[in-house]
Amino acid sequence: MNPETLKAVEAGKFSTAHGIALDKLTVGTCVLHKSWGFGQIAGTDFALNQITIDFTTKKSHPMQLVYAAESLTPIESGHILAQIASNLAAVRTRAANDPTGLIGHVLSCYNNRMTQDQLTQVLVPAVLKEGEFKKWWESSKKLLKKDGHFSLPTKKSDPILFHSEAVSRSDEHLLAFAEARQLKDQISALERILRDLEEFKDPATQLQPLIAATEESARKNSKLATAESLTLLVLRDELVERSKTLKVGENAPLIASVLIEEQRAIHTLLEQIPAAKLKRTLAAFPEAFGEDWLAKALSLITRGTTRLVSEAARLLIEHNKGADLKATLDRSIRDHSISSAALTWLCDKKERTGDFSDLIQPRVMSAILSALERDQFNENRDRKLHDLLMNDLTLLPDIISDSEAEELREVMRKLLLSPVFEDLNKRSLLGRFVRSYPELEALITGEREERQESLIVSWDSLQKRQAEYEDLVAKKIPENTREISVARDHGDLRENFEFKAAKDMQSVLMRRKAETERDLTIARGTDFANPDTSSVSIGTTVTIRWVDSQKEEFYHILGAWDTDPEQSIISYKAAIAQVLIGKPVGSTVTLPTEQENRTAEIVSITAWYKG
Repeated sequence: MNPETLKAVEAGKFSTAHGIALDKLTVGTCVLHKSWGFGQIAGTDFALNQITIDFTTKKSHPMQLVYAAESLTPIESGHILAQIASNLAAVRTRAANDPTGLIGHVLSCYNNRMTQDQLTQVLVPAVLKEGEFKKWWESSKKLLKKDGHFSLPTKKSDPILFHSEAVSRSDEHLLAFAEARQLKDQISALERILRDLEEFKDPATQLQPLIAATEESARKNSKLATAESLTLLVLRDELVERSKTLKVGENAPLIASVLIEEQRAIHTLLEQIPAAKLKRTLAAFPEAFGEDWLAKALSLITRGTTRLVSEAARLLIEHNKGADLKATLDRSIRDHSISSAALTWLCDKKERTGDFSDLIQPRVMSAILSALERDQFNENRDRKLHDLLMNDLTLLPDIISDSEAEELREVMRKLLLSPVFEDLNKRSLLGRFVRSYPELEALITGEREERQESLIVSWDSLQKRQAEYEDLVAKKIPENTREISVARDHGDLRENFEFKAAKDMQSVLMRRKAETERDLTIARGTDFANPDTSSVSIGTTVTIRWVDSQKEEFYHILGAWDTDPEQSIISYKAAIAQVLIGKPVGSTVTLPTEQENRTAEIVSITAWYKG
């Protein structure tokens, strides 16, 4: 300990530990600070009790001796940051001529491991400009892979590792699989093996034991981690397919066997499979389900997410089941049960102008509106269909081409009444109608005038909607406001995911509030007492007889928010109700059904009674 430091310790100005630390902070020493980064000691003044440090961003920064002893970490002159400070030109030359050596040196300064982002922070912008670094890194990675001293991760967030002794890529991957303790790590190791399969000179010897280990892991975890186990089997099959010397083990689990075991929850399982592995998983459907595979695949079309629908449709088309797919889509479009995901797939330009172009009719727009209205209160909804409709300027013209005026009027009426779109977006869509059919501008103007007509609703549905509004205003919106406040306190709003998510939810809630307020403003409650039964009207029960089968059915025609198919209750806004209203007993009407329009006769009209 130098005399001045020792004297200060003996005088009780700071502890012995602080004195030992300060002894290392001599003039010219390079140091690191957790907040200010790299710096160099410029001077020490025991009389003023301070050290002066030249940080990269803070020149001649004074710091009390004790604080300096506790917060500064000395680094050797060979450290990359010290080299950048003392001889930047040499470091830049090495980056250009020996990128592998430079990266190895940087890693050695940080315990032989660091992420790509951390490497970027060291070299950019002092050594390489941001634009230069990306190109430099891409070319450097190829050299690192060949070198053998480096392990490059598949994910950018995982660390790059430096090994003092060169290890072959194949041995590195095998070791990573052997050391993997979790399924996700085994999956990652298998993906790297597939990526570098050409590195394995004797696959039968090197990889057959790994195939057996993969199968055993999938078997052990098939109940508790089914999706990960299934992903392991997909990777195993890809390895066997690409390396002809590998074989699936006897009595080994198969993709088909897992699908059979999990068929009751097949949709949930498939949603968890990585997108890159979904195609091979679905390819096992015929083997797994035999004659029932078609029905299973079609159920994915009606219930799956966008990527699941896309892959299921591809499977059906490859097996020449396009007609069955088209029939399922047509039926679900007609009864407005088609999902947003299926519509997103169907309305993609490739599909709507190809083999499925004959499905693109005005009823598709009605189905789109119904799907978006079903989804609007789902906080986890997928906005792909909404964005496709707004951003693809040719979609709506394609849907309404060669349409009858009445069909267009019905679609426009639904669009005007729909709460899904903001006013500017709704105007944009209506403008596309007018550009395709200029003569309909007057109809649109008339529909706008009718938009504010009262909604006839039951007291029960009105009370339910009012309760939803009160919950929104009194609970959900205040909770969201608090979430925004808490998230704002977390720091940089540009990188604050919680803040962004809370603000997105605020938009959803405020839009829902405005829509509900509008609905409640024009809603008129009723108990449907004493309806006019001389013809079909709101509050009546109408019995019809189908002309083709002579079977009778009945409908209770109630308020705008009253729909219960199981109880035969339909809204007076429904397409069937709109045809029936105003017709007396004995009238013959043509009603829309799931398959086609059917003719029926009105047998009786009575007042609806709530039993």
